[in-house]
Amino acid sequence: MKILIVEDEPLAVKRIAALIKEVEPEAEVIGRVESVRAFIRWWSQHQIADTPDLLLMDIQLADGLSFEIFQQIDVPTPVIFTTAYDEYALKAFKVNSVDYLLKPIEKEELGKAIHKYKTQRGSAPQPSDLTKVLDAYGLKPPAYKSRFLLRQGGRFEVIDTADILYLYADEKVVFLLTNQNRKYIVDETLDELEGKLDPKDFCRINRKYITHISAIERIEPHLNGRLRLWLRHRPAEEEIYVSRERAEGFKGWLNK
Repeated sequence: MKILIVEDEPLAVKRIAALIKEVEPEAEVIGRVESVRAFIRWWSQHQIADTPDLLLMDIQLADGLSFEIFQQIDVPTPVIFTTAYDEYALKAFKVNSVDYLLKPIEKEELGKAIHKYKTQRGSAPQPSDLTKVLDAYGLKPPAYKSRFLLRQGGRFEVIDTADILYLYADEKVVFLLTNQNRKYIVDETLDELEGKLDPKDFCRINRKYITHISAIERIEPHLNGRLRLWLRHRPAEEEIYVSRERAEGFKGWLNK
């Protein structure tokens, strides 16, 4: 059994890892991440080759609530949540995961939770079913952008995101290119746009490009783990690469 610990307190990580060794000696802790953003990055890089069987996940992470992860990406791995919230709060959310453990975590409780996971394996509720938890914490599914209002000459135009091929940065200016090969300037950075576009359709392939899946014409492996892409309406002589750090996540995005 492979377990990933999602926890921002180093002492809690050490305690959880030690307890896992005691209650489930055959289990392997394959890593630890401490934030929502770090988990999403880890998942994009490891989900194909090293998917965990179980997540031990704190509710309160360094940059927000762990429930926000499931708003942004699809994670089909069962979860045991850990939390400092009182028992009354726990009871309200008991139906949505393998189990919830109140901190400080006790050996007996962790053992019961892992046993519960093992007996429910194959039928455990999926994190995508966390609607009640999200509602209880005032969280809603992400509202991704569906269109852009952009200036073109002396007028404004509305561009649907479904009509975008890709966005790219050039000399600190961000451009948007449509299926009709029309180019617009966008008054936001790629970093800002990355979180506003639906990750089902859009992927940040390197520091200069966010591409829609429909823009990709050809993919080839390249040196040092990079991938070379051919995008529609880009000059043939321009070379575009998926960085080595993003290559595995990019392939996982295409393979969904």
